Amino acid sequence: MNIDFAHFTPFPALAGGLLIGFAAALLVLGNGRIAGISGILGGLLDTTSGDRAWRAAFVLGLFAAPWLFKLSTALPAVTIVSSPPVLVVAGLLVGIGTRYASGCTSGHGVCGLSRGSVRSLAATATFMAVGFFTVFVTRHLLGL
Repeated sequence: MNIDFAHFTPFPALAGGLLIGFAAALLVLGNGRIAGISGILGGLLDTTSGDRAWRAAFVLGLFAAPWLFKLSTALPAVTIVSSPPVLVVAGLLVGIGTRYASGCTSGHGVCGLSRGSVRSLAATATFMAVGFFTVFVTRHLLGL
């Protein structure tokens, strides 16, 4: 295995991970809520939900963070190599998967694992295994 040291950024990655962990801990300790993006967004779109303000602030923060970060440094160039139909299908599959798994990678992987949830461990292991398998099939078998 070769490491691309030109793009190896352990310190920014560590800082980002610490910020995600701090934000998740702050939300659960201050609001009693799990920082699962699919659940937060689903509750924001639910018209009967009475707790839309903090959900809207959370989602707004997700969009504002890259813009604030951009003030301090240049953002890396983004290159999307998949076609729009592939991206739409992938997005729909992820959305369906989060409904079946009762949460997304942030809810299970960040918050659930830190709470010692066996269900989150199973969900995260499944997410990872399917992700590895998908990359292997699409890149190595299908050559996409």
